[in-house]
Amino acid sequence: MTPLKRKESFEHYIATLKYSLYCMTHPLDGFWDLTHEKRGSLAAANTILVLTLLARIMNLQFTGIVCQQVYWEGINIFLYLASVLFPFLLWCVGNWALTTLFDGKGTLKQVYMASCYAIAPYPLFQFPLIILSNVITVEEREFYLVLGSLSLAWCAVLMIAAMMEIHEYKVSKTILCTIGTIFAMLIMIFILLLFFSMISQGIAYFVSLYREIMFRM
Repeated sequence: MTPLKRKESFEHYIATLKYSLYCMTHPLDGFWDLTHEKRGSLAAANTILVLTLLARIMNLQFTGIVCQQVYWEGINIFLYLASVLFPFLLWCVGNWALTTLFDGKGTLKQVYMASCYAIAPYPLFQFPLIILSNVITVEEREFYLVLGSLSLAWCAVLMIAAMMEIHEYKVSKTILCTIGTIFAMLIMIFILLLFFSMISQGIAYFVSLYREIMFRM
């Protein structure tokens, strides 16, 4: 890739990353243009997801003790990150699979990209809140909690707007599909648990069989 091409690629990446701010403040127009007008990119979507995971880790590590107490003995950082990433990926797959059956226009790539852009308020709020948590008093803790809840509510509203625009649904159908996606996620979790349970039982059976054979030999 030539230097000119690299520069153009980088400028496009920065432009698509900045576009998440427009989606936050103009969700209907923003998410429509995100996919239909190619205003977004997978690179920017991945960056937002990584920043969200980074915000979770920094929230755990650097949030002031007034706002959060962490018991490190019971925390596995990989499971902690998986508790965010796994449901997010299940949401993308479940929403795409369900909307495919109900005339949804969005592809799996578009669902993933729009979902990443929809969670942009979380890292945008969390990094300043981490700093704030170290300078506020116990009496001011409610202000921190309200802002944190606001960021999550904002993400939820943006997620609904994103699904409505990329699938070209009305509000009522979007809400129904959102509820259906949650049920689809639960079903997928049940199937995965069942699958891994059967795998573990199968492995345990062959291990016990091997031990029995070795004992008799």
